[in-house]
Parts: sequence; structure tokens; C-alpha cells
Amino acid sequence: MTTPPSAISAAELTVWRTMLRAQVRISRRLQADLLAHHDLALGSYDVLMHLGEAPDGRLRMNDLADRVLLSRSGLTRLVDRLQREGLVVRQSCTSDARGLFAVLTAAGRARLDAATPTYRQGVRDYVLSRLDEDDLRVFGHILGKLADEPAERAGRGTGGVSRITA
Repeated sequence: MTTPPSAISAAELTVWRTMLRAQVRISRRLQADLLAHHDLALGSYDVLMHLGEAPDGRLRMNDLADRVLLSRSGLTRLVDRLQREGLVVRQSCTSDARGLFAVLTAAGRARLDAATPTYRQGVRDYVLSRLDEDDLRVFGHILGKLADEPAERAGRGTGGVSRITA
């Protein structure tokens, strides 16, 4: 008897569930650190980080939605909150009346700059410190495959691992 191609073995299911559990635990720890030290949720940090890395601190809402792990409606609600806090503003796109930009404000840049060391320390504590160079190379390779990134893109940085810039 052969296993149907859509079947998942017990070992495969264990790997899948372990990956999900690790992602949730790491995200929860980063969230707790950012909230405790900066009153900033992980999703908010993610939006500010992407804006902070963009030229002039601005991205079209559609481009920002593609970069963060939120639905378009979820991003709209989050940007609304960040705008109420004075961390971002929306600007109309002169070339496309339907297009909107999210733009990082000076207060948003200051909040991002204050929170970044906490975020980076969490990434170091919860992920990077637990992996040696070989682990990082293999993990980077695996994540690149899962993210469907071309090999040359996944291979930049530290021995096959894209460097985390946030």
C-alpha cells in the first residue's frame, strides 16, 4: 500500500507543528519585550521598520501590505492607529489619485530608533544565540527554500544567511 501524495507522515507533521510553535513563541517573546519597554506591538514595530528602511521613510500602502504579515484591511487599521499616535501620516500619491503613501514621522522615527535595540536583542536571545554558524547556514538555506527566494538572494550575508537589518 502506497501513501497518497497529499498524506503527511507523523514525522513531517511534527516538523510542521514545531515550526509553527517556534514562530509563535518567538513572536510572543518579541511582542512582550517591545510592549514592556516601548509600549509598541510587534506588528507596529514591523510597519515602522519597513517605513524606516524605505527611501524618505515612505511606502505606498499596497507595497507596505506586501511586506508585513497583515491583510490589507488589517494594515489599514494598524496605520490608522499609528497615525492617531503621530507615528505615521498618510499622503496622497500625486501620480495616482487612488494611491496612498504611509510616511514615517519624526516621532515614528524616534520610536523606531528607541525600540530597535530591544528588537535586535530579542532576535539575538530567542534565535541567533541558539544557533552556531553551521546551523545558521542550514537554517538560512531552508528558510530561503520555504520563502521561495532565489538561491543568490538567500545566500547573501553571513555564510548563506541573509543578515537581519532590523
